[in-house]
Amino acid sequence: MAGTVVGGMSDEISTEVRHDELPEELDVTVSRPWKVPTTDKRRISAVCYLVMAALCGAGFAWTGNEGVLAAGVFLAAVGAHHWRTGWRHNLDETAALAASATAVGFPVGHASAQLAWRGFLSRPVWRVLLYSADEPPSQRGLVELDAIDGRVIGQYVEENPEDWAAYGLSPRPAP
Repeated sequence: MAGTVVGGMSDEISTEVRHDELPEELDVTVSRPWKVPTTDKRRISAVCYLVMAALCGAGFAWTGNEGVLAAGVFLAAVGAHHWRTGWRHNLDETAALAASATAVGFPVGHASAQLAWRGFLSRPVWRVLLYSADEPPSQRGLVELDAIDGRVIGQYVEENPEDWAAYGLSPRPAP
């Protein structure tokens, strides 16, 4: 009785094989350039908060409910803060590494950059840790750069105090 329909369901078995597939943008096996996200997307949430604040203001005008007015004032304040802190980064990770290498004044080997934020307005800054190019590294430095205008906020350079003997490398003699 193959191929009969009982109660709206077919008794035929499908031999089609189905596989789950990720969209290309989520596939980790595909190589693509990495971009550090910026905080300018905060402005999207700011618009949502400000629209809700306006609706609360209209709700207060219609009903006279002071609780709705208080919620509107709070949402307006949060929306204004999000709008103000939605910075667009003009200095990407590669430019931050290059500017930091210039600031420390020694040939750079390994380096690592981290995006962080400063102050109440969450101004984005790059914190870059750099090691000298010699083996083992004889110097290291830490540079903090403003991610918006690229200026050096601070820097610290020192002789590398790490002990490399455990890794079979002898420490470099002090100059």
